[in-house]
Amino acid sequence: MNNIFADIQLATPEIFVFSMACVILLVDRFTHERMPKASFLLTQLTLLVGLYLVYTTVPEGGAVRAFNDMFVLDGMATLTKLAVLFLTFIVLIYSYSYITERKMYRGEYFVLILNAVLGMMVMISASHFLTIYIGLELLSLSLYTLVAMNRHSGLATEAAMKYFVLGALASGMLLYGMSMIYGATGSLDIESIRDAIQGMESDDAMLILGLVFIVVGLGFKLGVVPFHMWIPAIYQGAPTSVVLFIGTAPKVAAFALIMRLLVEGFQGLAVSWSDMLVIIAILSMATGNLLAIVQTNLKRMLAFSTISHMGYFLLGILSANPNGYSASLFYILVYSFTSLAAFGLIIMMSRAGFEAEEISDYKGLNKRHPWFAFLVALVMFSMAGIPPTVGFFAKLSVIQALIDVEMYWLAVVAVLFAVIGAYYYLRIVKTVYFDKPETNEPIEAKSGMQFVLSLNVIALILIMPWIGIIMDACINAISTMG
Repeated sequence: MNNIFADIQLATPEIFVFSMACVILLVDRFTHERMPKASFLLTQLTLLVGLYLVYTTVPEGGAVRAFNDMFVLDGMATLTKLAVLFLTFIVLIYSYSYITERKMYRGEYFVLILNAVLGMMVMISASHFLTIYIGLELLSLSLYTLVAMNRHSGLATEAAMKYFVLGALASGMLLYGMSMIYGATGSLDIESIRDAIQGMESDDAMLILGLVFIVVGLGFKLGVVPFHMWIPAIYQGAPTSVVLFIGTAPKVAAFALIMRLLVEGFQGLAVSWSDMLVIIAILSMATGNLLAIVQTNLKRMLAFSTISHMGYFLLGILSANPNGYSASLFYILVYSFTSLAAFGLIIMMSRAGFEAEEISDYKGLNKRHPWFAFLVALVMFSMAGIPPTVGFFAKLSVIQALIDVEMYWLAVVAVLFAVIGAYYYLRIVKTVYFDKPETNEPIEAKSGMQFVLSLNVIALILIMPWIGIIMDACINAISTMG
């Protein structure tokens, strides 16, 4: 009995988020007309309390397991859950006006967001293939529905269908890979699989084939080349508030998924999966950066940018050592908060009947609203990895991880593609400051959102004195993994 209570205590944040999702669904049914903001406020309260619960359930002395070793709580789980909850909290602040103006404000929207958050939290703490799959599918099914929330948009419906079909294919690949690993090792528990692999031949055919299917499934979920075909369609077709969510918190959860599967489960096959990730990373950096150059739609450009960033993120993972893993964690956190600001600016510039999605919509922004122009420039500098923004140090950390393992040629390739990528980011800055505006219509600033967004963007520079502390937190999180 004591073990049951101890297990429940470790999973308190997940239980609370699930319970509140059910409560919000019921509350919205009876208060939607009289108290329309109730769902939004309860969701934000849920995320804040979730942050507190995650912070106060930090295990002492390393990793702690629960529910027959299917659930693990360690430093990496705590840090990534905090990031997911905080990112989602800011996402909803940015999204409120957007979904209200476009008649998308419904209780189901917030319930789906919380279910997606729950799926990410379960996935982050999973130490068993079944737990991983449950968390992943809870996240995926929620995202499929969110993409289709704007029922009056043909683009959104098409994007949702593509996402669903390709997501189902990816899940099938991942599940098939897991079944082959089960056939080879006789276990679904990640720790047991790791121990079984140590006593097997590294070129075992079923083991390698299972690993290939798992990497393919992860590749689809990450949106890396050659499994990237859904990313541009989703980013362009889905409502911007949904893209804002998809492009931030799930990326952090994807890092945790890779760490649980590849690093914890298949550390004995690191040589094999590192070789695969090298190819995927190079293709992603090349395809993402080169195709982003020719885009005229800003959301689509950011989609290809995301593909390239996922390639850089993999550079730390493929180094297959703790320094590389912590560099990747730092990179994905920086990317998520920068992406949060980028899509937040698109929402800020948009209004009912007008989506600020085309690059031409930002012509001469400096003449219309100098502060917004400065924010756009700062975000683009961070995305490009230009000092003194935090994006520069994020890229530097993963490239340094490659140098530490003497993969100099790959570090050179990464730098070259970073230079290419800087072109399309700086093109946005040029459009904002040097092009003639197509209209002199004033931009209506949403005061509350503008304040939070400004803090978000300015933090990309002001965080610099604390980068060492953040890096130490990432290193500690990796060192305490179960």
